[in-house]
Amino acid sequence: MGVESRIQTRDAFLWLMNLIYLFAFTSLYVQIPGLYGDNGILPARNVLDPKWPATKEELTSKPTVLWLAPLLGLDVSSMMELTCLVGMIIAFGGMITKKLRVVLTFFLLWALYFSLYQVGQTFLWFQWDILLLEAGFLTIFVAPLLPHKRVTGGTAPFTISFWLVRWLLFRLMFASGIVKLTSECPTWWGLTALNSHYESQCIPTALAWYAHQLPEWFQKLCVIGVYVIEIPIPFLFFAPLRSLRLFSFYAQVFLQLSIILTGNYNFFNLLTIALCFSLLDDRHLALWCGRSQDGEERSSPRGQSGVWRTFSNLLRGFVSALIALAIVGLLALWTWKLFALQFMKDEVRSKITFTLRGFSQMLGRVIPLTIWIGFLSLSWQVISNLLRVLFSPGTCFSKVKKLVACLLLASFAFIIFNLSLVPHISVDESSQNRVPAGIRKLHDSVKHLHLVNSYGLFRRMTGVEGRPEIVVEGSNSLETGWQPYEFFYKPGALSRSPPVVAPHQPRLDWQMWFAALGTYNYNPWFLNLVYRLLNNQPEVLELIQSNPFPQNPPKYIRATLYLYHYTAMNKNATRFSDTDWWWREKKSEYLPPVDKSNPSFVNYLKQYGVNQRMTDNTLSLALKTIRNSLKQLDGFKLCLSLFTAAGVLQVAKRLTTK
Repeated sequence: MGVESRIQTRDAFLWLMNLIYLFAFTSLYVQIPGLYGDNGILPARNVLDPKWPATKEELTSKPTVLWLAPLLGLDVSSMMELTCLVGMIIAFGGMITKKLRVVLTFFLLWALYFSLYQVGQTFLWFQWDILLLEAGFLTIFVAPLLPHKRVTGGTAPFTISFWLVRWLLFRLMFASGIVKLTSECPTWWGLTALNSHYESQCIPTALAWYAHQLPEWFQKLCVIGVYVIEIPIPFLFFAPLRSLRLFSFYAQVFLQLSIILTGNYNFFNLLTIALCFSLLDDRHLALWCGRSQDGEERSSPRGQSGVWRTFSNLLRGFVSALIALAIVGLLALWTWKLFALQFMKDEVRSKITFTLRGFSQMLGRVIPLTIWIGFLSLSWQVISNLLRVLFSPGTCFSKVKKLVACLLLASFAFIIFNLSLVPHISVDESSQNRVPAGIRKLHDSVKHLHLVNSYGLFRRMTGVEGRPEIVVEGSNSLETGWQPYEFFYKPGALSRSPPVVAPHQPRLDWQMWFAALGTYNYNPWFLNLVYRLLNNQPEVLELIQSNPFPQNPPKYIRATLYLYHYTAMNKNATRFSDTDWWWREKKSEYLPPVDKSNPSFVNYLKQYGVNQRMTDNTLSLALKTIRNSLKQLDGFKLCLSLFTAAGVLQVAKRLTTK
């Protein structure tokens, strides 16, 4: 096995990408009728009315397989269901058999998810959706062309495209750290962001309630840890020392696991961990599996050359360890100085010692440095691959094939790298002129494909004074009888425990969180939801846990904005409760009582085509049959069921082949 072989690492990465696609398609599939059906909240036919044959302008404006719906006798939402089912089948197959982890598989998965994104509207406009599109596109070039092709780790051309996955991880983490400071959010600058994060995040887990109770000095240390993991440590992704890359891997995984334990962020954290596999090699994976590398010599080397080789390896390892410890030590010293850490008897005091102006000046110098680091690292990856091909054993013909493959992938890698510079430098205004106009023009021409994107998670901390939460109520009288609609996952009833729902993403619950941050005027889909509730629309009610009007719909619907807070753990605290997880206070009216006879309300709905009926056909009835057979499982249970099934099949396959 060649030095720094990544054959098995690549396969693990491809398996994880199949798993993530499976979760993404499955989670969306169970929600399509309520979100995008003709009787849903945002009918997909309002943004795409497929007719075949479609014109060139239509295909280029919205490149999606949903244009094929008329050929199958389907409407848009039914075609979306079929697309999800096909994606689920392909991803499931890629999990259980290595033969399907090839270019064609990942091209189909990317094309199918991209097709859904085209009509997803606000319910698919999340950073992890475009992150999956970008990572999924790169995966096409990481995957092998054919399932039976064998390559040696040291001369595998895919390591060039695998480098792009590492660069994507760097951009994601670095930007997520930088925007927290450039946003000038007082909670991030005051190191108090986590004081409200666990409470105000979209769908917290029960562990978030306990994390919220931790002392403030510890919360500040955790914020510092986030800064360290997201800003300086990503530079170690490109370190020549393997130990530093492994250190950076475990730092990133630690952060993602911490987020998973305290928040429900669907497949995002798992996708980030998958990207982290670009930092590993087969030798380290072998340690996880408790086995040595293929071909590794276990016996002690004999003779003078063997003794010298052993001494040389020990010396090199010792020097590498010293350098790695020195760099980690400098990182710790840098952290201690920039955050004025003071270790007291019962706490650790901390504060940011630099200013926004100083940080902006530093960022203006660091951004060009990141570009050079990326360029030099990619160049070395290409050159080292070419040299290994030239000096590796094999026939002249095989070397020519590998050289051609390396050159093609290198060309692709440099194009993507240059395109990515446009969103990468967007975090710093002073660096905007560092990207040539030609690259910007090329980027703009392919921007709609989401091949490269800008990121910046948790830019500003919301809910500092309490998490805003919309409570939707119905009644048959304006004066009395108001009863709340209980959603599946978002906070509502004060005594209900925060759920565990990831990797499923309940997209209505998520958008209710965003809607609470503004007004219904900026969230027109909310009025569509209200109209569906006024009609007891079954497809939409499936997205809601409890309907207080099961027999007949209410005459009126209203929405009230509350501020929710965690109860306290300390029994002596004012907000202590041994039954409730939350307490709340009324803030304002979010939506005044409305009924479906209101003329302005009806005109608005007609304008958006919300109140039209859905028609059935043969294939759509077949799709309904499939859906009805899976109806007993919600998104979370269906995701876990498919994951478990794939795991059982893989174990059974291994047992039968032994």
